[in-house]
Amino acid sequence: MSRPAPFTPAPALPSRFWAELSTHDFAELQASGATDEIIAVLPVAAIEQHGPHLPLSVDATLLQGVIDTALAQLPADLPVLFLPPQNIGLSTEHTAFAGTLTLSPTTLITLWTEIGQCVARAGIRKLLLLNGHGGQVSVMDIVARQLRQQCNLLVYSASWFSLPLPDSVAGQFSAHEHRFGIHAGEIETSMMLHLAPETVHMERAQNFPSTSYERSQHYALLGNGKSAKLGWAIQDYHPAGAVGNAAAASADKGRAVVQGAAQALAQLLHELHQLPLSTLAPTPHFLAD
Repeated sequence: MSRPAPFTPAPALPSRFWAELSTHDFAELQASGATDEIIAVLPVAAIEQHGPHLPLSVDATLLQGVIDTALAQLPADLPVLFLPPQNIGLSTEHTAFAGTLTLSPTTLITLWTEIGQCVARAGIRKLLLLNGHGGQVSVMDIVARQLRQQCNLLVYSASWFSLPLPDSVAGQFSAHEHRFGIHAGEIETSMMLHLAPETVHMERAQNFPSTSYERSQHYALLGNGKSAKLGWAIQDYHPAGAVGNAAAASADKGRAVVQGAAQALAQLLHELHQLPLSTLAPTPHFLAD
């Protein structure tokens, strides 16, 4: 098995943020061939209800908090450009609760795909779709494949909550909470207490038990979390629109999660920079005998 190529320094970018560059900056990057080295990152989140104790901005706030913390860990010559965050996503499972904003799957696929096409037109070959909302993971899969086929972009998708945490961080939460506390539970509430404590109403926080746990006790296949997936709305898990033990949250645990996820994101970006463009194979041409 071949070893990854060593880190290759690239010219320092004028900014880490796409919108802060000028067309002159992009022209110079294209002329120098540096665009082949750049990783564009599209942050995608959601504005949706998070129970009685958290604001609608949770997914966007947590994702930006992980990004901001990771930025401080990136070497200056790692060429990463963060696109403007797309903070309205696919949240149809939360529309029973007032305030939720959502786009349709078709609209979201079109939006993210067209942003990716703009990235390709700028001469950039690598794109990371970086997600903060579990309800749109399937959309990322579709967009990533479309952009690979249409634009020959090397596209990866990742969610901050799927990045590996150090054992010392993950171990601060029970296995039960990791599996069933999927929305506004102990982990998300802890992170909000660290990142935006003024928006958290802990007097309304409680343990919001999930009906998914009940199914896991009675159904070997339907309840194992792997073999079959429910088409759900959040109230199917708990009538308050939250799932998990929010009452056990703390800012210290939230800080540890943000720092751990940020460290993993920095490593992911480093690995994506090392990954050769030849990972994408050319279109095969079959010749008749």
